[in-house]
Amino acid sequence: MSREDVQKKWEARVAACHASGEKVSRWCQANHVDRRQFYSWKKRLSGSSEVSKARKPTTFIPLPVAMEEMDQSSCLRIKLGAAVIEVDAGFNPVLLREVLKALEAVC
Repeated sequence: MSREDVQKKWEARVAACHASGEKVSRWCQANHVDRRQFYSWKKRLSGSSEVSKARKPTTFIPLPVAMEEMDQSSCLRIKLGAAVIEVDAGFNPVLLREVLKALEAVC
């Protein structure tokens, strides 16, 4: 295999791992890739355009906000990474699930 082919193979692996959203150690184990080699190649390819293209751009999701008075005693606070979500009694569980999924992908 030529040097260029090896580099393309590792670019694809790094991109696939990043796109999966899994932890590197878990992805490497599932794909029979040595974790130390993975990190070595990831560092080598950090300036590579193929790897850069695979990175997801940061996006913001518009969320409707109802302007209601918040009773602090019936408020639930959820911390996910650096984000804090306050949920009132009678919340929309589908909306909360979607917000948590979006935050999980970003945080």
